[in-house]
Amino acid sequence: MLQGRVWGSYQPPSLHSGRTISPLQNIGKKMSCQQFIANLDQLNDGQDFAKDLLKTLYNSIKNEKLEWAIDEDELRKSLSELVDDKFGTGTKKVTRILDGGNPFLDVPQALSATTYKHGVLTRKTHADMDGKRTPRGRRGWKKFYAVLKGTILYLQKDEYRPDKALSEGDLKNAIRVHHALATRASDYSKKSNVLKLKTADWRVFLFQAPSKEEMLSWILRINLVAAIFSAPSFPAAVSSMKKFCRPLLPSCTTRLCQEEQLRSHENKLRQVTAELAEHRCHPIEKGVKSKEAEENRLKEHYLTFEKSRYETYIHLLAVKIKVGSDDLERIEARLATLEGEDPSLRKTHSSPALSQGHGTVTGSKATKDTTGPDT
Repeated sequence: MLQGRVWGSYQPPSLHSGRTISPLQNIGKKMSCQQFIANLDQLNDGQDFAKDLLKTLYNSIKNEKLEWAIDEDELRKSLSELVDDKFGTGTKKVTRILDGGNPFLDVPQALSATTYKHGVLTRKTHADMDGKRTPRGRRGWKKFYAVLKGTILYLQKDEYRPDKALSEGDLKNAIRVHHALATRASDYSKKSNVLKLKTADWRVFLFQAPSKEEMLSWILRINLVAAIFSAPSFPAAVSSMKKFCRPLLPSCTTRLCQEEQLRSHENKLRQVTAELAEHRCHPIEKGVKSKEAEENRLKEHYLTFEKSRYETYIHLLAVKIKVGSDDLERIEARLATLEGEDPSLRKTHSSPALSQGHGTVTGSKATKDTTGPDT
């Protein structure tokens, strides 16, 4: 839900704090003005909002169509026109990656995007969307030829060839890496050289690389691409229930230059750190009902993960800006030096410049983890 962005210019400061305030929330039966006002009782720091203000807000929402409440076909048509403007109407190599049925994530992808890395990876699906444990029958290891192209990790059955079109199976196995975080799977001991990838929709994958060097390179390149191109998040949904809701993370690329992107990440880190500290100041009391305790645990898990993600993004992007180059080999070598590693261990098979595909990167306008114990 994007109410926060739509109402940003005239939303009372405390309207984010609890209940759904859209009169359009009930499909088939719209909320009356009186119900709308009653739904906001005592949400103004324990006091009621002025009724005239709420009536004006209600009528404004009722009479003017909200941007987020558009028809899905209309949204997709608009996205297609956006791609035509960006890549030219003569561009044929455009496809769509459907991700969880969310129309806001159904953004066209140019297949001519830059390839940042490719190589053999063996995948294990550990958690499905929203961190739900993958059924045992679908958790097996499967070998793919992985291609990090733009902000999408394609998993192909056949070896990568730049001139080869992606098959339906390749698209089906594709994973978005925007707002994702790749880390060493230190809590998985059954195989060596395993990295863990957690995506924006909280899916979790384990990938085994052929060597430690390749594992480290995959981790760095996935995280660096995510740090550079992930657009700022939308506000979290406003709900009438006290259920924790994660913000919507757009899959389109950011419009910020790298310095602005770094400042955006730093601001988000400060915000998340403050929210985490505040959350920990109000622990759930013993004996509280299990649903509330689970919501508390999910929020802490989310804030802890986001803090780690933004710390990683800031570190990588700061090093990239300091290096002053889009050459991934140079960035890897610099990071290896900082971490006390031998730079020669970071040598990989593919090392294009980050400026390819998404436009010049430097100074440009670019548009408790779920992994758990071994299984």
